[in-house]
Amino acid sequence: MTDIKIEPLTAEAFALFGDVFTPPETPGRLYCADALANLRPGAKPSLSLAHKDAVATLPLTVTQMERHEFSSQTFVPMQDAGMLVIVAPHAADGGPDMGHARAFLSSGRTGITYGANVWHHPFTLVSGAPGAFAIFMWLEGGAGDEEFVDVPHHIVRA
Repeated sequence: MTDIKIEPLTAEAFALFGDVFTPPETPGRLYCADALANLRPGAKPSLSLAHKDAVATLPLTVTQMERHEFSSQTFVPMQDAGMLVIVAPHAADGGPDMGHARAFLSSGRTGITYGANVWHHPFTLVSGAPGAFAIFMWLEGGAGDEEFVDVPHHIVRA
């Protein structure tokens, strides 16, 4: 098993995988242009609301990753709950390269967008109380909507 150490979630550190955003501190609007990326003309926008009761503890064993090959996926917190954000670049075989996986912890006010075709760990909360999130993506109803793969076990540590 390989360890993955949690790093601070910043826009710069996460840029290869997507976007990080927080609400504006002053009156006004923040536009997140890449939060709704779609690579299929037949896909339809999807907004879902998720409540997550289970809060994982660290260290966490990662056994599975997922991707949405043709759609970005955006998580907008609706309650103050920290989300564990684990991502990996593509390996030569097309699956996730877990040897270069990275882990970040979002605050309850921080949203993230996984870019289209980005390998990431399923939705996991690790701090605070259970939380609610709005999730935006594009769905066509086929196999390209989402793909899950089992990966060799990796341990995420604080």
